[in-house]
Amino acid sequence: MNELNEAFGWLNAVMWIGTLAIGVWALVWSVRYVRATPMERVSIRQAVRIRRRWKRLAPMVGLSVTDKTPTLMAELGNTDGNKQHKPRVLLPALKVVPDAFGVIARANCLPKVGLEEFQKAAPYLADDWRMTRVSVLPDGPGKVLIRGVRVDPLITPTAHVPTGRPPEEYAKWELGVDEFGMPVFVPLSEVPGVTVGGLPGFGKTSCVNRLVCDWAPSPAIQFVFFDGKVSQSYEGDYADLVQRAFAFCGDDLEAANKLFKELVGLRRARSANIRKVLGVKNMWHVGPSEQWPLVVIVIDEAHTYFRDHKGSDPQTKKLAALAAENARLVEDLVKKGRSVGLLTILTTQKTTGDAIPTFIRDVCPVGLSFAQKTAEASVAALGEDIRNWPDANPINLQDPAYVGVAVMSQQGRPGFVRIRTPYVADANAAHTAEATAHLTQHPAKLLQTLTGWNPDGFGDYPDAEAA
Repeated sequence: MNELNEAFGWLNAVMWIGTLAIGVWALVWSVRYVRATPMERVSIRQAVRIRRRWKRLAPMVGLSVTDKTPTLMAELGNTDGNKQHKPRVLLPALKVVPDAFGVIARANCLPKVGLEEFQKAAPYLADDWRMTRVSVLPDGPGKVLIRGVRVDPLITPTAHVPTGRPPEEYAKWELGVDEFGMPVFVPLSEVPGVTVGGLPGFGKTSCVNRLVCDWAPSPAIQFVFFDGKVSQSYEGDYADLVQRAFAFCGDDLEAANKLFKELVGLRRARSANIRKVLGVKNMWHVGPSEQWPLVVIVIDEAHTYFRDHKGSDPQTKKLAALAAENARLVEDLVKKGRSVGLLTILTTQKTTGDAIPTFIRDVCPVGLSFAQKTAEASVAALGEDIRNWPDANPINLQDPAYVGVAVMSQQGRPGFVRIRTPYVADANAAHTAEATAHLTQHPAKLLQTLTGWNPDGFGDYPDAEAA
């Protein structure tokens, strides 16, 4: 009798523990649901429905396999050897996580149910899950990642508030989210140049502003701005960020020529001293530092500085000569600046050869394009392959709903990816620049402090220490 009472006591304890666990789970789930945004709540309900229907849906869309081999327990239970074993239907295990745009599901593969089968089933999954689109990508050996979006991230405007913290990884450009709501970033280490094209007002400058705001808190990164739309630093899109730049130039070709020459002088001086200072031939082998920072050269409305001026009068000839020399100097920065820590970002409306000379554009491995008006401009920005992907062509982005949406090719994925880049408010950009202005240092001064040698084209710095 005592043993029976003890057994009932243990059973009662187990029931209470189980009830408590269920109660805690329900409380956590309820709190999470209440704190979620309205969009996230819809996704949570969808995730519950997807999990509940998976056992029935998977065989219907060809994501199951029949296993005719009996299990060990079935063989042990078949003592007479005459019993027919019922084949088992195996389904991929599915784990579903909701977010604001839809759901992210991870599944394991089975024999004859792999990546290709999941990709073929994607349209059917989209219909049953009530999603706008479903994407399937590999997620490691024997696993797939299924992304379903209920609302189109490309037409959902987003904003970015700079954190004010230094980037965790140098030269990592976080662009935004793709058409499946997945984050997109571009590693810019070992990259000599970036081109950004697109119609006016469609997000080029805001895209670059985010990069500047995210990188500004690091003393290992210094900036110089060329803005071909304005004449003075207090004008235009970079007025809020100019405090964080060690130099600024407007639309004056002669002033731009002088500053380009100074930067080429810095490049040459770094090339001559890099092995002595860093002990390597390539800065990226050790990474940027406060003493040897990554120099980001932003050339906005680049066509201003390279345009071929036509005419026989002396002033026009002078402008033509300056533009030709500017192109030659920037070519030097792009082709030879990578290993010594110079990154050049060029933006223009059309990245055709008359705006950015092809000998500069074609050595920039990273290219983005916002909305374009002609197929020629799309090809110039993204290459001939964009013709094979008409759905991703930037000429489809001219609708106001796509302001802030860019197209680029991405390593590891076929074709092109469309990206919703966030808007950075002017007030946030100004606050970031003001808070990080004390980190601004002239790379030439830093180099003179390290080596005692002054690059050609720069003024002397009396407080620099001799090596």
